[in-house]
Amino acid sequence: MADILFTAQAKAVGGRNGHVTSENGVLDHKLVMPKGNTPATDGTNPEQLFGAGYAACFDGALNLVASKEKKEINSEVNAKVSLIKDPKDNGFKIGVVLHVTVKGASQSEAEELVQKAHQVCPYSKATRGNIDVQLIAKGE
Repeated sequence: MADILFTAQAKAVGGRNGHVTSENGVLDHKLVMPKGNTPATDGTNPEQLFGAGYAACFDGALNLVASKEKKEINSEVNAKVSLIKDPKDNGFKIGVVLHVTVKGASQSEAEELVQKAHQVCPYSKATRGNIDVQLIAKGE
């Protein structure tokens, strides 16, 4: 690997019906398999955890891009991560829709900033070509 800036560590035990923790203890969650399209209320799941990470990373990338262009924005990223049947192997895969609200930007500016953020976001780089990611930008 290239120059590592930092390394985060998380551990899962018991798969989708287990438990996940981070090395510093801040992340400490029961994992629960959702039933249908209704989120469980007594635990989280890998899709929620992935969505939280992607949303945070993408928002950081968006704000970095905006600051380099000297644009003052307030933004919110809502990641919807779906578990999808994969017809190729009859297994499963994930898909992501990122709903991005950019306050302080016109619709066209928001769309441009979101596209640029998608090019630099580490999660976007990691998923590019591997999963379907849809970007929905809204300027306000």
